[in-house]
Amino acid sequence: MKYTLDNGKSVNIPTKEIEKLMSSLELSEKDAIDLWLCDNDYEEDEEQTELDEKAKKVKINKDIAPKKAQKERKPPKKVVSSEKQTLFNDILSNLTENYGENVKILTENKLISVEINGITFKIDVIQTRSPKK
Repeated sequence: MKYTLDNGKSVNIPTKEIEKLMSSLELSEKDAIDLWLCDNDYEEDEEQTELDEKAKKVKINKDIAPKKAQKERKPPKKVVSSEKQTLFNDILSNLTENYGENVKILTENKLISVEINGITFKIDVIQTRSPKK
Protein backbone atom coordinates (compact mmCIF):
# COMPACT_ATOMS: atom_id res chain seq x y z
CA MET A 1 0.00 0.00 0.00
CA LYS A 2 1.39 3.40 -0.99
CA TYR A 3 0.85 6.25 1.43
CA THR A 4 1.76 9.89 0.78
CA LEU A 5 3.07 11.88 3.72
CA ASP A 6 2.27 15.56 4.38
CA ASN A 7 5.63 16.61 2.89
CA GLY A 8 4.79 14.88 -0.42
CA LYS A 9 7.03 11.88 0.12
CA SER A 10 5.39 8.50 -0.61
CA VAL A 11 6.00 5.47 1.58
CA ASN A 12 5.31 1.83 0.76
CA ILE A 13 3.54 0.26 3.78
CA PRO A 14 3.07 -3.54 3.86
CA THR A 15 -0.66 -4.27 3.93
CA LYS A 16 -0.16 -7.38 6.05
CA GLU A 17 1.33 -5.27 8.84
CA ILE A 18 -1.56 -2.80 8.69
CA GLU A 19 -4.08 -5.65 8.81
CA LYS A 20 -2.23 -7.19 11.74
CA LEU A 21 -2.25 -3.89 13.65
CA MET A 22 -5.95 -3.43 12.90
CA SER A 23 -6.92 -6.90 14.12
CA SER A 24 -4.63 -7.17 17.17
CA LEU A 25 -5.12 -3.63 18.52
CA GLU A 26 -8.64 -3.13 17.15
CA LEU A 27 -7.68 0.07 15.31
CA SER A 28 -9.16 1.75 12.30
CA GLU A 29 -7.14 1.70 9.10
CA LYS A 30 -6.12 5.35 9.54
CA ASP A 31 -4.98 4.78 13.13
CA ALA A 32 -3.05 1.65 12.11
CA ILE A 33 -1.28 3.60 9.34
CA ASP A 34 -0.44 6.42 11.77
CA LEU A 35 0.91 3.91 14.28
CA TRP A 36 3.05 2.22 11.62
CA LEU A 37 4.44 5.57 10.46
CA CYS A 38 5.34 6.53 14.05
CA ASP A 39 6.95 3.16 14.75
CA ASN A 40 9.08 3.41 11.61
CA ASP A 41 10.15 7.04 12.24
CA TYR A 42 8.24 8.65 9.38
CA GLU A 43 6.10 10.74 11.73
CA GLU A 44 6.43 11.86 15.34
CA ASP A 45 3.83 11.28 17.98
CA GLU A 46 3.66 13.96 20.69
CA GLU A 47 2.96 11.43 23.43
CA GLN A 48 5.83 9.21 22.30
CA THR A 49 8.22 12.18 22.13
CA GLU A 50 7.23 13.26 25.62
CA LEU A 51 7.88 9.75 26.99
CA ASP A 52 11.27 9.65 25.22
CA GLU A 53 12.27 12.93 26.87
CA LYS A 54 11.31 11.60 30.31
CA ALA A 55 13.29 8.43 29.68
CA LYS A 56 16.40 10.40 28.67
CA LYS A 57 16.34 12.28 31.99
CA VAL A 58 16.50 9.09 34.04
CA LYS A 59 20.05 8.08 34.90
CA ILE A 60 20.69 4.37 35.25
CA ASN A 61 23.64 3.13 37.24
CA LYS A 62 24.80 -0.07 35.58
CA ASP A 63 26.89 -1.13 38.57
CA ILE A 64 24.03 -1.40 41.03
CA ALA A 65 25.83 -3.52 43.61
CA PRO A 66 29.52 -2.93 44.19
CA LYS A 67 31.66 -5.96 43.55
CA LYS A 68 33.22 -7.61 46.53
CA ALA A 69 36.96 -7.35 46.77
CA GLN A 70 38.52 -10.75 46.42
CA LYS A 71 40.69 -11.93 49.25
CA GLU A 72 44.33 -12.28 48.53
CA ARG A 73 45.18 -15.94 48.16
CA LYS A 74 47.92 -17.44 50.20
CA PRO A 75 50.65 -19.13 48.20
CA PRO A 76 50.26 -22.91 48.17
CA LYS A 77 52.24 -24.70 50.81
CA LYS A 78 54.41 -27.37 49.23
CA VAL A 79 55.06 -30.26 51.54
CA VAL A 80 57.77 -32.63 50.34
CA SER A 81 58.12 -35.89 52.21
CA SER A 82 61.53 -37.08 53.32
CA GLU A 83 61.07 -40.23 51.19
CA LYS A 84 60.60 -38.17 48.04
CA GLN A 85 63.64 -36.02 48.86
CA THR A 86 65.76 -39.13 49.42
CA LEU A 87 64.57 -40.70 46.15
CA PHE A 88 65.17 -37.47 44.22
CA ASN A 89 68.69 -37.11 45.63
CA ASP A 90 69.49 -40.78 44.87
CA ILE A 91 68.33 -40.42 41.26
CA LEU A 92 70.21 -37.13 40.89
CA SER A 93 73.48 -38.52 42.29
CA ASN A 94 73.23 -41.62 40.07
CA LEU A 95 72.58 -39.54 36.94
CA THR A 96 75.34 -37.07 37.82
CA GLU A 97 77.75 -39.96 38.36
CA ASN A 98 76.95 -41.48 34.94
CA TYR A 99 76.32 -38.37 32.78
CA GLY A 100 78.18 -35.59 34.60
CA GLU A 101 77.41 -32.03 33.50
CA ASN A 102 74.57 -33.10 31.18
CA VAL A 103 72.26 -33.37 34.22
CA LYS A 104 70.24 -30.28 35.25
CA ILE A 105 67.69 -29.75 38.01
CA LEU A 106 64.69 -27.95 36.47
CA THR A 107 62.46 -28.01 39.57
CA GLU A 108 63.79 -28.82 43.02
CA ASN A 109 62.59 -32.23 44.33
CA LYS A 110 60.57 -32.78 41.16
CA LEU A 111 62.07 -32.42 37.67
CA ILE A 112 65.49 -33.43 36.30
CA SER A 113 66.74 -32.97 32.73
CA VAL A 114 69.40 -35.25 31.20
CA GLU A 115 71.01 -34.81 27.78
CA ILE A 116 72.36 -37.99 26.16
CA ASN A 117 73.88 -37.82 22.65
CA GLY A 118 71.99 -34.60 21.83
CA ILE A 119 68.65 -36.00 23.01
CA THR A 120 67.07 -34.41 26.08
CA PHE A 121 65.14 -36.50 28.59
CA LYS A 122 63.11 -35.23 31.54
CA ILE A 123 62.54 -37.25 34.67
CA ASP A 124 59.58 -36.17 36.81
CA VAL A 125 59.41 -37.53 40.36
CA ILE A 126 55.75 -37.65 41.44
CA GLN A 127 54.47 -38.86 44.78
CA THR A 128 50.90 -40.18 44.71
CA ARG A 129 48.45 -39.64 47.51
CA SER A 130 47.17 -42.48 49.60
CA PRO A 131 43.54 -43.37 48.73
CA LYS A 132 40.78 -41.97 50.93
CA LYS A 133 38.93 -44.41 53.12
